[in-house]
Amino acid sequence: MKVLVTGSAGFIGSSVVMKLLERGDTVFGIDNHNDYYDPALKEARLDRFNNHKNYKHLRLNLEDKVGILECFNVHRPDRVINLAAQAGVRYSLTNPHAYIDANIQGFINILEACRHFECKHLTYASSSSVYGGNTKLPFSEHDAVDHPVSLYAATKKANELMAHTYSHLYGMPTTGLRFFTVYGPWGRPDMALFLFTKAILEGRPIDVYNHGEMTRDFTFIDDIVEGVIRVNDKTALSNKDFDSLNPDPGSSNAPYRVFNIGNSRPTPLMDYIKAIETSLDMVAEKIFLPLQPGDVPATSSNTSELEKWVGFKPSTPVESGVAQFVDWYRDFYKV
Repeated sequence: MKVLVTGSAGFIGSSVVMKLLERGDTVFGIDNHNDYYDPALKEARLDRFNNHKNYKHLRLNLEDKVGILECFNVHRPDRVINLAAQAGVRYSLTNPHAYIDANIQGFINILEACRHFECKHLTYASSSSVYGGNTKLPFSEHDAVDHPVSLYAATKKANELMAHTYSHLYGMPTTGLRFFTVYGPWGRPDMALFLFTKAILEGRPIDVYNHGEMTRDFTFIDDIVEGVIRVNDKTALSNKDFDSLNPDPGSSNAPYRVFNIGNSRPTPLMDYIKAIETSLDMVAEKIFLPLQPGDVPATSSNTSELEKWVGFKPSTPVESGVAQFVDWYRDFYKV
């Protein structure tokens, strides 16, 4: 199988590429290596597989319409996994245009390329952030997601709407995956686990938002990768029982699906911090702060639809996942 993975030097993308190569797929990767966080980490991720005989890497912006079309024309992927995006809720408060460029303009370029070159299935990253102001837990794909509380969330909701339009108009199978707080080795430096670990080792205090009264459905990278690849392999189908008088937000009479992919074990933030402290054998100095704009106090995933579709449920305990990250961090940064 020929698979195109965007964001291939990113946290999730690089891990997906490695798994695809391990099983024998031919993989083409796209990444723009921007400086949203340290590009050296992206290069290090890429170095793990860049010389693999079945891998080809392209340094390209998704916003480059001509470049994206040329990539598809040359490589003709069977399936596409779109993981490139401008990530982060708080960054969207100060750099909104970056989200429109990458997440909207970039995504329409991917959709158009998939349409013109008859891609068999597009799997793309959505986010648990789309649930926004919804406080009904656990979050379900059958619930409406019409009240985003950050521009990042709004762009991810827009991606789902755009994908559905292409599934409806052109019969193009698309599947969106709503990731829940992904963490683990090779993770992003702007995420809490990375920030906390670095600060604790350097003897600096950590910022704890909403005075520690937060809960997250932390999901380990290996579970995310397994889910992404299983979904990639199973082409989205139309829901033959779809009722247009009572439409289900999670499916359609077009070949379109969206799935939650989370650990289904909501963890209080203070317990997460405790797991980091235990793994480091150190105690963090904590600065308790109010909830930040664009943030939500709690997330929790109902993954029953994903389990029914691909027979998989994330299950890595937070304590185990955090310990694996800390081991990686100490080894990678020699601390």
